[in-house]
Amino acid sequence: MRLQSFTFLIPLALLSAAPSQQAPPATEVYVMALPVEMSERSKPPTWINISNSPGYDNQPSFVPDSSAILFSSNRDGKQTDIYRYEIATKSIRQLTNTVDSEYSPTVTPDGKTFSVIRQAAADGTQLLVRYDLATGAHHSVVFENVKPVGYHAWIDPAHVAMFILGSGQGQPATLQIGDTKTGTAEVAATGIGRSVLVRPGAGTVSYITTGANRMVREYDPVKKESRDLFAPLEGSQDAAWGVKGGALWMANGTQISAHIYVPALDARWQPLFNLTAATADPSAPKIAGITRMSISPNGQWLAFVAEPRPAGGTQAVAR
Repeated sequence: MRLQSFTFLIPLALLSAAPSQQAPPATEVYVMALPVEMSERSKPPTWINISNSPGYDNQPSFVPDSSAILFSSNRDGKQTDIYRYEIATKSIRQLTNTVDSEYSPTVTPDGKTFSVIRQAAADGTQLLVRYDLATGAHHSVVFENVKPVGYHAWIDPAHVAMFILGSGQGQPATLQIGDTKTGTAEVAATGIGRSVLVRPGAGTVSYITTGANRMVREYDPVKKESRDLFAPLEGSQDAAWGVKGGALWMANGTQISAHIYVPALDARWQPLFNLTAATADPSAPKIAGITRMSISPNGQWLAFVAEPRPAGGTQAVAR
């Protein structure tokens, strides 16, 4: 089974608070080579730290040709910017350098720009904004009046699925489908988690409901209706779809599992990789827990976020 990237589009966990009010958790971005066939997992998995920064590093996503990874990083304790890691050369360069903070970079359907959640330094306003992929220069604001945007995923060049924070204290987040031609968005679902993904090969949007009975659901933007798929992995809120949209990956602690979705069959979550010191390549960095994940379009790489764990140290709590 070969896998395709689904941009994992999620900014800072506490988006409603300005960065100066609460420091983000210290996380790192890692990349792991995937076996050609998932049935061939005889060798212990190994991975490397590609961000290597003591502060907040998060939200990895691959460029369309799988040659590089975009991610957000706070390296001065002030604002978060976007960086690009080249897999072949293992080199990093900074793409944005603004007074505002940028999160959740993902290449847009035109292949020339990437979109981010920009959090204004002045008032914390969160808008969906485009930047030039080659230079990192500001391109345009996608929606002037749709806010506060938390996470996003492009459905096609004119439509984007967005996680919109609740308007008041305790108000649930909503899934909204934005139309770039009209500059407006329609509410598709209420009470959703932060994992908003476009399902490969289907053009539908998956999301996870909140509350006591969580469920992975799928929204059809053509029919404008949702349906249940299956229950998410217990203890996890982040996900990534596989190559043809038939398998959803989630992680709990250092265990990565997949749910193969086949209608009318009683499928279950199946373990794929356990990234602990006991099961991994001894040279791999020790980690505390996995949150965000992104799988490259060519199925060769997995990028993930975790909190680093010192050798022999106490395991931290991943956020």
